[in-house]
Amino acid sequence: MAKRKIEETESDVEVPAAVAAMMAVNPVAAKAWMDLMSESARFVTERLRCDMQLQKDMLACKSPSELLQIQSDFMREAMEQYAEEASRYFKMAFQSAEDIEEDAKHGHRRDYDDIPV
Repeated sequence: MAKRKIEETESDVEVPAAVAAMMAVNPVAAKAWMDLMSESARFVTERLRCDMQLQKDMLACKSPSELLQIQSDFMREAMEQYAEEASRYFKMAFQSAEDIEEDAKHGHRRDYDDIPV
């Protein structure tokens, strides 16, 4: 899929053409979608890091009780992280909906007096 740079953003991030088209139609919704995808990628990266650390800790265990404690701690922390992330997604989605609604109120139509003759 073709990619192109979007000039309106501060960073030099390349985005797929479909996202660029979406930004042209509704930039507020596109930004919200990109923020959610960014947060999702950040969370997945963090969870993978935790999973790798679990593997290291499990391989270093000296007894079954130590293994059980490590697995228990891992599951507790994972559940806390998933709950926090779900809350973060909900807040981001709610804020995005408010931003999109506010943007829709103003509209993007042109006035008759700004059209060159």
